[in-house]
Amino acid sequence: MAADISSTPETDPQSQAHVEASMRKVALTALAGTSIEWYDFFLYATAAALVFPSAFFPDSTPTIGLILSFGTFAFGFIARPLGGILFGHFGDRIGRKRTLVVALMMMGVASTLIGLLPTFATIGVAAPILLSLLRFTQGLAIGGQWGGAMLLVTESAPADKRGYYGAYAQAGAPAGVILANVAFMIISYSVSEDAFMQWGWRIPFISSVVLIWISMYVQLHMEDTDAFKELQELQAKKHAEAAGPAVVRRSPVLEAIAKYPKRIALAAGAFLSIQVAFYILIGFVLAYGTDAEGAGMTRNEMLFAVMLASVLQIPAQFLAASYSDRNGRRGIFMLGAILTGVWAFALFPLIDTGNFWLIVVAVSGGLMFLGMMYGPQAAFFTELFSTEVRYSGASLGYQVGAILGGAFAPTIATILWTEYDIVWVSVYIAIASLLSLLSVVMLTETYKTSLHDTD
Repeated sequence: MAADISSTPETDPQSQAHVEASMRKVALTALAGTSIEWYDFFLYATAAALVFPSAFFPDSTPTIGLILSFGTFAFGFIARPLGGILFGHFGDRIGRKRTLVVALMMMGVASTLIGLLPTFATIGVAAPILLSLLRFTQGLAIGGQWGGAMLLVTESAPADKRGYYGAYAQAGAPAGVILANVAFMIISYSVSEDAFMQWGWRIPFISSVVLIWISMYVQLHMEDTDAFKELQELQAKKHAEAAGPAVVRRSPVLEAIAKYPKRIALAAGAFLSIQVAFYILIGFVLAYGTDAEGAGMTRNEMLFAVMLASVLQIPAQFLAASYSDRNGRRGIFMLGAILTGVWAFALFPLIDTGNFWLIVVAVSGGLMFLGMMYGPQAAFFTELFSTEVRYSGASLGYQVGAILGGAFAPTIATILWTEYDIVWVSVYIAIASLLSLLSVVMLTETYKTSLHDTD
């Protein structure tokens, strides 16, 4: 595992080459793991918009079926803070790597089972119940995965490239959207509409079994971070030197809440805009764009538009993350929040044109602007907390923001659209962006923070 740059002799080219090679391995492994994990998570968002209303809620009207489908989608977000707490506890106690392996394995199993799940027509009401339970399991897994993957990268990265390497873990989200949309498009083009709705949609979920193999690779070929190893050595030394019985440590989650309640709350607020905008842009717009009374686009046209926009989001995240390494995290994050809020009012008028390329511009603008926040976020959240509670603190901030922002975003957007007017969905995005802007304003700059500090 790569060491912090401060411990690497700058005059030794071999050492520097070793650091860079180690970091590439860590970063690419994190990217692979998070991409497939987010692929699994986003498959559900796509299926919730296009398949699950008829497969699991056939007795409902189309609108009610869509709302119920997006309701099961929210189950994953309800579980994410619990996953953050559970995996955060063990991530700070036993290491980043081992908890990441369990999270990857859990997601692979849950997603594969969704692909094998009988529908309402076969087992009745048990089908949506089991679907919700598996979605809850996905949420637990994603709640633990993010903290493990981003800490493996950011705690190992050179101090002056922490944002850049952290963006590899963050790139898993748009990469997952791309993979999920490509999977659905390939199946959709390969089989008839009836076959797609009956069994074709299952194939992308069953393909998630590959995540189990990635988790095994991480277990066998990766080491834990130097920052965590140093923490273990320090704690072992203190226990050896201490007189009397060993002191029982409080749960890292409780320690994080006790030490950093304001930072956790503000981190959640900072993440709010990203989550609201993101799930509207990759989930809700699929239903809105294919609605006969809206843009009237085909399913594959909307999937392709979201996929192209996600491709553009990835370089936007890396550019923003690299900028944050040189100039700080807060400025680029706040600019992204402002632009996301403003762009919300251009989003739906562009989609309403029914012009494919203008729809690509609409979704791309939103994803690129939120990428200005999401790119530097791994480094930003890592630097907010000390080593002994970093997994717990960062995960809590991230996952609380996820449930507040993303859990019900497609559902709220659907209700605002069908009951009022689409402009209120833009207002919803703008309000979330304002709250994120205010949260970051109240946080201090972190980009020169040492990750080897402990309390």
